[in-house]
Amino acid sequence: MRLIGFLFVLVAVTALPVPGQEATDGGTATVIRALEREWVQGQTRNDNRALDMIFDNALVYVEYGRLITKGEYLSRIRQAGPQVSQIVTEAVTVRTVGKTSIVVGTYREKERKAGQSSVKRWRYIDTWVYKKNTWVLVAAASAPISGK
Repeated sequence: MRLIGFLFVLVAVTALPVPGQEATDGGTATVIRALEREWVQGQTRNDNRALDMIFDNALVYVEYGRLITKGEYLSRIRQAGPQVSQIVTEAVTVRTVGKTSIVVGTYREKERKAGQSSVKRWRYIDTWVYKKNTWVLVAAASAPISGK
C-alpha cells in the first residue's frame, strides 16, 4: 500500500507544471513574431541577405513533402523574381520552452503569374532556436490548406 501511495505522489508531482517549462514570456513571443514578419518581407522583396541572417545554416524546410536546404531555398527566392504580391499572416501561436520557440499558424498568399491572380492558404510550423545571442530558424514546414 505504501508503494502505491508513493507512486501516486510521484505521478502527481511530476504532472504539475514546472515554472519555465513552457514560457509565456511575451518578450520572446514578440521577438519571434517580428522575425516571422522579417521572413515574409524578405521573401516578398527577394531579399536573400535578410533571409540569410535569420535562417540557420543547417535549416531544413519541408514544402509539398520535399526537403529543402537553406541554400536551395535562397536560390529559389533569388531566381523566382517578385511573383508573390501579398502574404497575410492569420492565426499564429508561439510557444517557448527554454531556448526553443515553436510557431504554428496560417497565412494567405496572393500570387500573380502570367497575368492571373490566385490565393492560397497555408498552414505552417516553424522552429526557432536561441543560438549565439540571437534567434535563428532551424526547421520549418508548410502545407497548402485545401478547399479554402
